[in-house]
Amino acid sequence: MARAMLEYTKTVLKKVSFDAQLFSKEVKKALLRLLPYEKEELRLWIEDFIVDKPQLQPSLLMFN
Repeated sequence: MARAMLEYTKTVLKKVSFDAQLFSKEVKKALLRLLPYEKEELRLWIEDFIVDKPQLQPSLLMFN
């Protein structure tokens, strides 16, 4: 089931990527409910996803 949560999170992030604040809010929520190895996988996915979306770059700061 944990894997399902990661996939669900990715789906939500894709849908809210039009709004940087909403995207960051959803990243924060995801970091509270994902397992440590899933958080790392999410960070890598976000890095790839936001390559052409500079307005979403601040969301990566939450992983530090």
